[in-house]
Amino acid sequence: MSSGDVEGLLRRSAPQVLGAVVRRYGHFDAAEDAVQEALIAAAAQWPRDGVPDDPRAWLITVAARRLTDLLRSEQARLRREDRVQRWRLPEQSLAPAADRQTADGDDTLVLLFLCCHPALAPASQIALTLRAVGGLTTAEIARAFLVSEGAMTRRITRAKQRIRDSRAPFALPPAAERDDRVAAVLHVLYLIFNEGYASTSGPRLQRVELSAEAIRLARMMHRLLPDDGEVAGLLALMLLTDARRLARTGPGGELIPMGEQDRSRWDAGAIAEGVALVSAALPRGGTGPYQLQAAIAAVHDEAPSADATDWVQIGLLYELLMRISDNPVVALNHAVAVAMVDGPRAGLRRVERLAADERLSGDHRLHAVRAHLLERAGNRAAARESYRRAADLTMNLPQQRYLHGRADRLAGDGRGSCPG
Repeated sequence: MSSGDVEGLLRRSAPQVLGAVVRRYGHFDAAEDAVQEALIAAAAQWPRDGVPDDPRAWLITVAARRLTDLLRSEQARLRREDRVQRWRLPEQSLAPAADRQTADGDDTLVLLFLCCHPALAPASQIALTLRAVGGLTTAEIARAFLVSEGAMTRRITRAKQRIRDSRAPFALPPAAERDDRVAAVLHVLYLIFNEGYASTSGPRLQRVELSAEAIRLARMMHRLLPDDGEVAGLLALMLLTDARRLARTGPGGELIPMGEQDRSRWDAGAIAEGVALVSAALPRGGTGPYQLQAAIAAVHDEAPSADATDWVQIGLLYELLMRISDNPVVALNHAVAVAMVDGPRAGLRRVERLAADERLSGDHRLHAVRAHLLERAGNRAAARESYRRAADLTMNLPQQRYLHGRADRLAGDGRGSCPG
């Protein structure tokens, strides 16, 4: 197995191993450190010695040994404190064995709810889950939150300490408490999927392993809460968006905007499943933002061509979404829909108003949309400047290349599409 294959296996295994170790032994913060050391050991040994017959059991065993060392060290340091009396070494635990999975075959969903414990502030819930379940690095999470890596490290550390201090059992919460956590869980899954579908940084446009994991977890949530419209809406949104994945990049990994994609490469099965999910959820009432976003994605996916897209319907759906979501990115997407119906100058007027919003002013997407609309309006010089500004603001290399390419091609006669 190549190093790349091992890396993918470890990424998929990490949340399951962490869930198993926490379920068995507790000590969330120390368990995560132990699992990280097990993953490092596997990354060094497996490419050289071969992957064990049961990789998950190997990782759990190594993590449990390291956790024992960590707890013994902590007990020695704190033995005079009353808190030590609550700690147990792994061999003292009476919990089910760590390699015994939960009823649905995976501890990851339990871990997900644990990370969204009500003792944590929403931002900490998201950060901890992205780290423990989504597999994002602290640096990636810090960029998503627009804070320094050091600040994010401290936030995650405090979150793990609060989980430890809450002494929460490793189990799905009761139904009444579970409902309070669903919104946070869905938001976390949404962020994980977005990081997989459009990476904030790095050499690849997409990180398929993250978007696939988000879809897997969303399916588990849907099985747990089949009548929740927003759970169904989020799963539908993910499927309808991921259906376009194969057509989003060219042979060299270059970005292909939605308007130029080969729609025959879109996943018809995923589109049909997503449409069915959102079609069943919307009539039940209580329409939320994920259902509306899924409906917008369905309109895009069901159009036989870019020119046949029903932009009027998309604009109306965005108007509904803006009534319940104070999100400047939603308003930016609405500006694109307005431009497609009423012309680029109508869209530009809305974009310029959004430029005053501090949440969006430094986002490359604002400048990319402005550049696209300026280009459509015939203002090539301003469009070129905005494309280059957008390229400067993104840390994703395929996006940078696409945006620089649009700026360079403006000297010719080509016409571009807004990334999608």
